[in-house]
Amino acid sequence: MPTPFRSAHAGLVLAAIVAMPALADGLKDEIAPTGKLRVAIAISPAGGAFWSTKTEAGYAGVPVDLGKAMAAELGVPVDYVVHQNSGQITDASAKGTWDVTWLPKDPERETKMLFGPIYEVADATYIVKPGSSITNFATLDQPGVKVAAVNATTTMRGAIAHLRHAKVTGYQTYDEIFGLLNSGEIDAFALSRDQLNKMAQKIPGTRVLDETFKKTVTAVAVPLGHNEALTFVTKFMTEATVNGTLRKAYDDNGLKDSPIRTE
Repeated sequence: MPTPFRSAHAGLVLAAIVAMPALADGLKDEIAPTGKLRVAIAISPAGGAFWSTKTEAGYAGVPVDLGKAMAAELGVPVDYVVHQNSGQITDASAKGTWDVTWLPKDPERETKMLFGPIYEVADATYIVKPGSSITNFATLDQPGVKVAAVNATTTMRGAIAHLRHAKVTGYQTYDEIFGLLNSGEIDAFALSRDQLNKMAQKIPGTRVLDETFKKTVTAVAVPLGHNEALTFVTKFMTEATVNGTLRKAYDDNGLKDSPIRTE
């Protein structure tokens, strides 16, 4: 005959077992309300820890791999929601079209989404067109100098704040700016140093300036109000940094020589 203690203990265990799926379902209702984990990505050949690329098999990139791993942990399929840049992802944050993303963080974006751990810190600078006489920030920041940036990004906002005289113009895609720089229609392009160094290899005669005008930090993010989802993605990224998931995502996407940098 069961004792009162055993009966009470069994009741607690049963209650815990019943509650566990409810908690899991509650998280899934918030982070994957459609039954899939919708991962917002931005497509560009720039590469790096933020940008993703289109491939014959689908998509590739650090956010692509992290999204796949996160969906597997949740036990749901992954669905990639494609954008042209991080500004478009930000604008869509209140529309309910994506559940999680990885993108550059700044104070303006913190009013539109919730951020988890930072996993990359990048130095932002400028690349100047082939044959340019510009050698530093002082010679860049002159009236009549045309500087491009990807529209509505943290780098664009940083360049506008940094340059007093040169004109900063936003464009929707990396590809468009690449073409303008290659043809000499713009004088410079603001982006992270690692990505600009790769661009310099593709456009002979360009120069990446030595100085840095801002640090760009990249982090996981979820829409405003998704506090339970934020707790989950924070735990996921913390574990991914320790268990090798993040390192593997870097290594599999051409970043074997890039350290994982946090604040």
